[in-house]
Amino acid sequence: MKIVFLTRRFYPDIGGVEKHVYEISKRLMKKGHRVTIVTQSQGEKDEIDGIRVIRIDSIPKNTSEKIHIWKWVLANRKLFKNANVIHSHDVFFWYLPIKLLFLSKKSFITFHGYETYPISKKAVIIRKISELLADGNIVVGDFIKKWYGTKPDYVIYGGVDVPIQFEKPKRLESAVFIGRLDEQTGVLDYAEAVDLIRKDNPKFEFSIVGDGKYKKRLERHKPLGFKENSMNYLKLYNFAFVSRYLSILEALASRRLVFALYDNPVKEDYLKMAPFAKFIIISNSPERLAEKVKYFLNNPKQSEKFVNEGCKWVKKQSWDNVVK
Repeated sequence: MKIVFLTRRFYPDIGGVEKHVYEISKRLMKKGHRVTIVTQSQGEKDEIDGIRVIRIDSIPKNTSEKIHIWKWVLANRKLFKNANVIHSHDVFFWYLPIKLLFLSKKSFITFHGYETYPISKKAVIIRKISELLADGNIVVGDFIKKWYGTKPDYVIYGGVDVPIQFEKPKRLESAVFIGRLDEQTGVLDYAEAVDLIRKDNPKFEFSIVGDGKYKKRLERHKPLGFKENSMNYLKLYNFAFVSRYLSILEALASRRLVFALYDNPVKEDYLKMAPFAKFIIISNSPERLAEKVKYFLNNPKQSEKFVNEGCKWVKKQSWDNVVK
């Protein structure tokens, strides 16, 4: 089949959706399908591992993003006409002008995550329209059913490659944060928790792998920026401070105890409604997180119990299963 994926961000950008689309595209290519990515992410490469990448021109100043994209889609309608399947990752509205031209062509959508809290009525309406117009949908996380009223065909949580061998961390009193440096990931609260931990344990080691608008506010921790293979950093530290699905799965696969923070009801359900919730440590404040870190440092057997159960569960969450 000829498959066209629509996604706002892709390589060279780094993130959960970007990796999701990349990993399933690679595997679909190996199964003999032809995959084309349409994205707003700018970059020099127009082919990655055999995957064709078409980049929408940057939006001119004082121009509506929606109108700019619709013009591009209409100008490139032959690409969509020749495809067997159109699959959007959140951005189904990109496809609307072509949907009206090719009503019989199969089109699908994967809903990833959520907008900023509180979720606006507009965001809910846009998703409901996308759901109604698509021939089927996948949601990443059970919480989407509750907060958006989506009726999914499939619920997934992403995928991961589980290492054959596991490495012990260089230092038990250590943690790593992986993700964007913004309000969505709770990085400032993680940093505050580390400050509290260090009052009793000054040698507690902490690193930040990521980038974003809070970089300057976190200079004391010397953020390392985005790295393409974050699992290499998980190997170095005992605890994983992560609160997004893909990073959580990677931490569980690396046999690391996960500490996840939430600061609003949506993020609380995002974490607590997930099947892996019982294998990770979920907190709602830097103070509670710091207390729990201290507890598991003093009770390594309890930590190992969570890690073992989490690793057992995550082995079933392969990218091949996501592709199916």
